[in-house]
Amino acid sequence: MNILVTGANGQLGNCLRKATSGSNDNYIFTDVAELDITDAGAVKKMVRDNDVNVIVNCAAYTNVEKAEDDRDFAELLNATAVRNLAEAAKANDGTLIHVSTDYVFGKEPYNVPCREDQKGTPTGVYGLTKLHGEQAIAESGVKALIFRTAWLYSEYGKNFVKTMLDLTSTKPELKVVFDQTGTPTYAQDLADALFHIIDNRLMDGNEGVYHYSDEGVCSWFDFTKMIAEIAGNTSCDILPCHSSEFPSKVIRPSYSVLDKTKFKETFGIKVPYWTDSLKICIKNLKENEA
Repeated sequence: MNILVTGANGQLGNCLRKATSGSNDNYIFTDVAELDITDAGAVKKMVRDNDVNVIVNCAAYTNVEKAEDDRDFAELLNATAVRNLAEAAKANDGTLIHVSTDYVFGKEPYNVPCREDQKGTPTGVYGLTKLHGEQAIAESGVKALIFRTAWLYSEYGKNFVKTMLDLTSTKPELKVVFDQTGTPTYAQDLADALFHIIDNRLMDGNEGVYHYSDEGVCSWFDFTKMIAEIAGNTSCDILPCHSSEFPSKVIRPSYSVLDKTKFKETFGIKVPYWTDSLKICIKNLKENEA
């Protein structure tokens, strides 16, 4: 089977490279240098010339703050490009696996985990454009599986874990918001899950929207405390604070815990607990430094 991966140089893309290293399938890893997914013609040619059976879209405009001032490009990458991938996959009778976000929720107040059929009420441009991407997939009629995830981190690129490892090792004091709750998700866990689904051909008949994050719930404050504890950064005094103390252009979801029941029942994949995966990631980062 021929599988096209877009956004291959990002966190999830790099983790997918690792997850698929022993696969018998033909994985074609691309980023913008190899394939501009905003170019519909280029996408169709790539899919047709390589007889692509599955597209895994890891590409996205993910700078939540910058998106507020860069709406057109965020829409182009998070929605228009997704439509291009969906139409190309459909034309080749293929399947699209698309990664979305908990940011499609947030405006409506709630305190129970978000289900797949819950109405999207994004609070900012990033979430809105990602929701538009999901809608473009539905409108295309392509066979598709959408996986919404949250709070991704990994050994690759810039992310919250790497930033907090640096800050808690260099700052005597740090304030972190405690009034935003979700679930940290190790990108390698999601990549491994996607590989399992593809490798075992679990796509057909299971099209739809799914939620995937690691198990458990915490605030950004709790997340930071655990990062520092695992890393042994004990000299930094980490203090809880309100979101209002850090003015932002976008209102982030105050509660974006994802209900993974459908995912676990459909694919039978055991989801790791967030602190267990965090320990693995930090161990890998420290080993890479050595």
